[in-house]
Amino acid sequence: MDFIQAILLGLIQGLTEFLPISSSAHLRIASELMGIGDAGAAFTAITQIGTELAVVVFFWKDIVRIIGRWFRSLTGAIPRKDPDALMGWWIILGSVPIVVLGLLFQDHIESTFRSLWVVAVTLIVFGLLLGLADWLGKRVHTLDRLTWKHGLIYGFAQALALIPGVSRSGGTITAGLLMGYKREAAARYSFLLAIPAVLGSGFYELSKALKAPAVTPMGETVVATIVAFVVALVVIGVFMRYISSHSFLPFVVYRVLLGIVVMVLLSTGVLSAGGEAPATAASGNAATTGVQR
Repeated sequence: MDFIQAILLGLIQGLTEFLPISSSAHLRIASELMGIGDAGAAFTAITQIGTELAVVVFFWKDIVRIIGRWFRSLTGAIPRKDPDALMGWWIILGSVPIVVLGLLFQDHIESTFRSLWVVAVTLIVFGLLLGLADWLGKRVHTLDRLTWKHGLIYGFAQALALIPGVSRSGGTITAGLLMGYKREAAARYSFLLAIPAVLGSGFYELSKALKAPAVTPMGETVVATIVAFVVALVVIGVFMRYISSHSFLPFVVYRVLLGIVVMVLLSTGVLSAGGEAPATAASGNAATTGVQR
């Protein structure tokens, strides 16, 4: 990967992270088309630090208010059923599934799940689910109706995004729509819920990458992360305004068409599926870098 390719991948990450079209799928496809193979789960997780910092900046007032009132509810300064205090608890609860499942399936996340055949299928299937949810959802609830059960359902929906092609925002927004939440409410909670999990995963992968810089090129990764931050900051605002009065149909159509195109390119040999088994990947890394994994 050179710096031009890193900038392009950062641009793609920033453009697609908050749209329900799966940024990890786009990075996976784009890096393959660029001829650099799979940019890797570590590269994806680290660049997501940039996009998630954009969320922190965009929702700064909300985040500060939620954290402040959550702490005050612990001391009894405000009622424990305060909506913002409860939001803090639901975000904590909703973050548990992705942490547990991420640890349990780490090897598959870094290998098998990254097969472009898996990406293509999930793009289509979860795109259709998003369209169905947008069509059938009542879209009447706001976030003050959020309960611990809904928070947990949101959390499991977010955990599905461990598979490239599902889309973190797409999965959680789909769950929110099926539970009757308005589009803006589902998207807002999706973005807030992602902060602990994405930053945690990103900094965890960053710590590993710093110990093995030959596997993840740090200079290029940092550049991609900065680009992703700047672009994502613009995309969040545009997306939130868009969904306040428009359906998700364009994203559904795009996902299905992209999934079909990827399948065609795989069938004709233009793209390589990748997603080798963990043991193979580990032996390959050891052979090429001389580092015991």
